[in-house]
Amino acid sequence: MTAQPPIAALKPHSFSFHGRSVEDPYAWLRDPTYPKVDDAEILSYLNEENAWFEAAMQPHAELIDTLFQEMKGRIKEDDAGVPQRDGDWVYWWAFKPGAQYRLWYRKPASGGDEQLILDEPAEAEGKEYFRLQALEVSPDGRLAAWSADDNGAERFTLRIRDLATGEDIETVTVVANGAVVWSADSKALAYTEVNDNWRTYRARLHILGSDPVSDVTLYEESDEGFRVALGHTQDRQWIVVATGDHETSEVRLLPTADPAAVPLLVSPRKVKRQYSVDSAHGRLWILTNDEHVNFRLAKATPDNPGDWTEVIAGSDRHYLRSVTSFAKHLVIQEREDGLDQIRLRTYDGEESRIPFPEASYTASLAANPEFDPPAYRLVYSSMVTPNTVFDFDPAAGTLTTLKVQEIPSGYDPSLYATERLMVDARDGTKVPVSVVYRRDFVKNGEGKLYLYAYGAYGFAYPPSFSTLRLSMLDRGFAFAIAHIRGGDDLGYRWYLDGKAEKRWNTFHDFVDAAKGLIAADFTKAGNIAINGGSAGGELMGVVTNTDPQLWGAVVADVPFVDVLNTMLDDTLPLTPGEWPEWGNPITDPAAFDLILSYSPYDNVSAQAYPPMLITGGLNDPRVTYWEPAKWAAKLRATKTNDKTLLLKTNMGAGHGGKSGRFESLHEDAEAYAFILTQVGAS
Repeated sequence: MTAQPPIAALKPHSFSFHGRSVEDPYAWLRDPTYPKVDDAEILSYLNEENAWFEAAMQPHAELIDTLFQEMKGRIKEDDAGVPQRDGDWVYWWAFKPGAQYRLWYRKPASGGDEQLILDEPAEAEGKEYFRLQALEVSPDGRLAAWSADDNGAERFTLRIRDLATGEDIETVTVVANGAVVWSADSKALAYTEVNDNWRTYRARLHILGSDPVSDVTLYEESDEGFRVALGHTQDRQWIVVATGDHETSEVRLLPTADPAAVPLLVSPRKVKRQYSVDSAHGRLWILTNDEHVNFRLAKATPDNPGDWTEVIAGSDRHYLRSVTSFAKHLVIQEREDGLDQIRLRTYDGEESRIPFPEASYTASLAANPEFDPPAYRLVYSSMVTPNTVFDFDPAAGTLTTLKVQEIPSGYDPSLYATERLMVDARDGTKVPVSVVYRRDFVKNGEGKLYLYAYGAYGFAYPPSFSTLRLSMLDRGFAFAIAHIRGGDDLGYRWYLDGKAEKRWNTFHDFVDAAKGLIAADFTKAGNIAINGGSAGGELMGVVTNTDPQLWGAVVADVPFVDVLNTMLDDTLPLTPGEWPEWGNPITDPAAFDLILSYSPYDNVSAQAYPPMLITGGLNDPRVTYWEPAKWAAKLRATKTNDKTLLLKTNMGAGHGGKSGRFESLHEDAEAYAFILTQVGAS
């Protein structure tokens, strides 16, 4: 290992908005030809940082390999999905031992031989990266539309495969992103495309056998902040074309029997109003926040789709998250006091809940492709219960276990305990924290703790099971999830109270959760490893600047840390659509000042920082590679101590890191080894 880490050049650069001037000496790390990155000086710096990372981790190679083998040993090598019927066929996926990717199969529901639909390992052969996005079989069962990305840039090539021959017969587009939907007669396919700025801006219709250049545009979104998505109603009567940003939505419907028809606009967009639509029995079932922050359920007719009649009123306690309209029930996924619930409601108004066996868990509908299934497929887990697939029989009111995640190397749930704490934030708000640990973990104020959070976009990080974290628990760590504001753990208001002008609540909640765990004798300052990715990486950056003494190690994955620069650049893929989440510093001086007050890169200061591992992806269209690179460069030049600082940039991957179920474990093992060697373990 060389004696000194790489030092990025300081190149004076500044910019001004609203009379404020900001220094940005590492702006040069952004290649002006992005998304092409070929600047020799930039690539040299990233490669030098990668070499420094490899050299720093090489002495821990044995530990990394041990962790990797542990993680791999908990994965069933010949794992398979639970077969699911869809019309005349039963579908499932399976892995072969040692394979990184899935095989996708089907067989006739009436009995017969299995048929291989898609061989992911064959498609991924020779590629550094591979990700399957869409796989949809046509209603007549003859064709499959499938899309894949082979470099992490999230521009997917959409192809149509003849299932009788296994050959691809058409390439529809090389810039697809999102779901695809077949017409009822299997002669046309709806899909969405991204533009040069990676914005999903239009839905198109491809007629089989025609030149894709002549594909009809079903809808094109002119608002730079909105993105278009496709789906279909549960009864498969309508193709759903939705557009929106983080706070406003608008839906159009196209008959699957006539997808080239004039789209039916359900209701024109209204700022900060969201709604989604499903269909059953000649009615539209609409979930909306128009009258209550936690959403209400309404109904309408296709003849008058904007006239909504209330079915279930909004509630301060019941947060309605989704509604699926099956033939016999409206299945409502909701959250009550932060706990997942699934409610069944008949069309006569009779209601019941699906019972679950634990006091704290996460549960949701799985894929349920049919309109009138005999049972509803669910997925379930808790901090100590492995992932479980249930069928719920509404007639009998019973849960049938179809699959429990198998852990080949062994797992004894009786060795572990979980609890949920309510920690006081500095403004008096009670913040839930889920904790899991071995029963022999001693709460004496000296323990090691791994603390995770996300806290953005209304995404609640669930108290679910993970085989990976067993490697930390079995080495004496407790693992905690802070359900901080910015997620929607305790309702939609919980999300609103952690975004835009209330963003500091998110950061304060995380720090206060850590202090609450210290007060509960789980740990002490300096013994806490923290981790977050993307917007959760922003969180890592802020709390590392504000409270560095608390953390024993920090792992920031693809962190959104150059927040001000990104929100000022409307040419970047995500920026216009992100303004409702963070504020628009271009037009709003208050938003500029707020973002500048916390943006991690802009607030690096001359102080002692904890050990840090930062990751990025060269092809990442969400958090561009230069954000973690600039942050690491500034940290290295500014911090006053010699604690470890590592930057690893995946040169052939994007936002999700490496692909493949085992390859990605190497990165998990590296992160765990970093924590274990910095914080230590019992």
